Amino acid sequence: MCGILAILGCYDKTVTKRSRCLELSRRLRHRGPDWSGLFVDEAAGVYLAHERLAIIDPASGDQPLFNETKEIVVAVNGEIYNHEALKAGMKAHQYNTQSDCEVIAHLYEEIGEEVVVKLDGMFSFVLVDLRDKSFIAARDPLGITPLYLGWGSDGSVWFASEMKALKDDCERFVTFPPGHIYSSKEGGLRRYYNPPWFNESIPAEPYDPLILRHAFEKSVIKRLMTDVPFGVLLSGGLDSSLVAAVAQRHLAGSKAAKQWGNKLHSFCVGLEGSPDLKAAREVADYIGTVHKEFHFTVQEGLDAISDVIYHIETYDVTTIRASTPMFLMSRKIKALGVKMVLSGEGSDEIFGGYLYFHKAPSKEEFHKETCRKLKALHLYDNLRANKSTSAWGLEARVPFLDKDFVNLAMSIDPAVKMVR
Repeated sequence: MCGILAILGCYDKTVTKRSRCLELSRRLRHRGPDWSGLFVDEAAGVYLAHERLAIIDPASGDQPLFNETKEIVVAVNGEIYNHEALKAGMKAHQYNTQSDCEVIAHLYEEIGEEVVVKLDGMFSFVLVDLRDKSFIAARDPLGITPLYLGWGSDGSVWFASEMKALKDDCERFVTFPPGHIYSSKEGGLRRYYNPPWFNESIPAEPYDPLILRHAFEKSVIKRLMTDVPFGVLLSGGLDSSLVAAVAQRHLAGSKAAKQWGNKLHSFCVGLEGSPDLKAAREVADYIGTVHKEFHFTVQEGLDAISDVIYHIETYDVTTIRASTPMFLMSRKIKALGVKMVLSGEGSDEIFGGYLYFHKAPSKEEFHKETCRKLKALHLYDNLRANKSTSAWGLEARVPFLDKDFVNLAMSIDPAVKMVR
């Protein structure tokens, strides 16, 4: 994960404004400790800052990124998994980096604001078109990456990966909704992600396990795209175990294996003697990962709570409780030199895995509740997974929340998902 900060429509040309932008961007540096970038165009009222976590093309993928003429500039937090396919379907462009995110600037040059519907990945970005001083900002369909929108007293519009970069300088700010684009030309937000399940109509597609399996494997495989050491979070539960098993099975044929070897590294955290540690060890032994388990005490967890709240930016009790071990584990993982992990978030929301789903009175109510949980995921589990790991410069990728996989899984007759 990276950190982005954008101040747009700000015509304060003093050195103080540039310094303030850098100061606020430093509040996001835990998200991107590898490099800092800043683009300023005073005539256009643009300040665009980026704190980079280098996962793809660490040597030359620094941001902000540009098109050939440098009339289009973009700062991105996230990963674009289909960037090679997008490049293949576009006219020839001159690419200055191997970054997966540079394709956004060139694709916007070709198709404009429709760029958002073409992207397959987790992303939040701000793009400025200097030709007409317009801009857009967008967030991925399910809000895997965080983004906030604020307004300054001078009429400027602000965007940032975390609230801490906005709270002192904006009159008000809000959570940028997932699956939306903000267009300066249209003067506000509009939803671009409109799958059939979003209106909560009850699906009726038959369940085909092979089709679902293929879609899930494809989702995991595309997330093996990395130029840095990586691993998988393994709690021993069904969701993380499936992610780990598929990743281990397909690692040998991936680009990552050529760099880091055919053995997948797995990680688990828990109190001494916790059932998660035992279950994770059993799964790791069975699928053959290089497994590391970390322990923490109750007191260490209590001592970390204030830091956890600072980073995850919520007082929701359940989210804080779940974030604390993940926060502690992420620090240990980063200390091992790992910069990216796969994780199992999203499966319980899609398939009704929480215990109370067993009491669903009908398939209609069951499906509506899965829709409600998915729509709110960015406020809870996505927030936890992203910010707990990003606190230490670690990126978490979530195969269950792949756009194509979610759309397929949510098209299945919900009766199949219910406990019988």
